[in-house]
Amino acid sequence: MSERSVSKQKRGKRWYTVFAPEQYDRAELGQTVADEPEKIIGRTIETTLGDLTGDSGANNTKLTFKITDVGSDSAYTEFVKHELTRDYLRSLVRRGASKVDATVTVLTTDDYRVRVQPVAFTTKKADRSQEQAIRRVMIDLVREAAAERDFISFVEGTVEGRLSSAIYGEAKTIYPLRRVEIQKLTLEARPEEVAAEEEASVDVDEEDVAVDEN
Repeated sequence: MSERSVSKQKRGKRWYTVFAPEQYDRAELGQTVADEPEKIIGRTIETTLGDLTGDSGANNTKLTFKITDVGSDSAYTEFVKHELTRDYLRSLVRRGASKVDATVTVLTTDDYRVRVQPVAFTTKKADRSQEQAIRRVMIDLVREAAAERDFISFVEGTVEGRLSSAIYGEAKTIYPLRRVEIQKLTLEARPEEVAAEEEASVDVDEEDVAVDEN
């Protein structure tokens, strides 16, 4: 083979089959193309829970995965976001009822930082104190769930509806609810990123401390 042919082959692009993480049985997510394998690291691919499970009723749940590792012709991912479609969320809104939402950032037992956005829909209009109490329950139960679970278990509990069911069970005693959902869950930082941030914060704090040398 001539040097020109080798050079041309090196510049050629290759297709990589993208797979879901192990907890989703390494399901095939699609394909991506690049001329160098390292160029696909960090790319994201979006699918629906329905596509992964074969359940068309779950198509209102979107999942986003990020490529973190590449083989010869395969790319492997990690979960980075769960989100309900806007159309589905709009369908839950009723005139004369309350929509109570919250945003809470938590740390799982294996030090993944996750941003969670639960939302509750009441049967009728709740007053302000009832909305605040429902919001408090949502925040407390999200924090409790994260404090007891590693990242994979926490995500599974969210995607499969166990977290929203737990919130519904407790919050409905405050005011009748029609539905509770986790409208979005986003991975904000992996353990090594959290550790680096904490170390940087400690370094800054130490520099800010005044030392009396007298």
